[in-house]
Amino acid sequence: MSTVVSIRKINSTEASLLSAIAWKAYSDHYLHLWFDNGEWYRKRCFTKEVLEQELSDPNNLFYIAFEGDEPVGFLKLRIHAVLETAPAKNGLELERIYLTKDSSRKGIGKQLMELSLTISNQYQKEIIWLKAMDSSVGPIAFYQQMGFEICGVSRLSFEQMKEKYRGMVIMKKELL
Repeated sequence: MSTVVSIRKINSTEASLLSAIAWKAYSDHYLHLWFDNGEWYRKRCFTKEVLEQELSDPNNLFYIAFEGDEPVGFLKLRIHAVLETAPAKNGLELERIYLTKDSSRKGIGKQLMELSLTISNQYQKEIIWLKAMDSSVGPIAFYQQMGFEICGVSRLSFEQMKEKYRGMVIMKKELL
């Protein structure tokens, strides 16, 4: 029997739930990037207080993916976000998409990506874009399978992050 997957939009009253699943999913994949095992980044991005602020910003949309009753990942979209390589385009940024290790490779990421595209169309966006670590071969290939193309590069300036992991690719998908 297959597991039932559901995706639900959340608001600021669910910041604690988001904080827990965000840190779990991030920890499953990315702690090796950091000199401090990700503690600085957790405080910067995934505390309840930080997420309450982000959830209260009307430019941000957050969704949590569940397998049955268990939260297994989340999605963050920024509704109005300019892509520097295409500033004239009306863009939406897929800022974060994280799944726990146990939930990876089950089609949940594809469902979250399809939701992102649906929302982009609802907001009549011309482009959806994201940044991915240039060392993340699997995620980059996944985004390419979903129709994204690399359109630029950038570099993170986080001193707490190991230098070899700071490279990013910028990817976009034209919608209109």
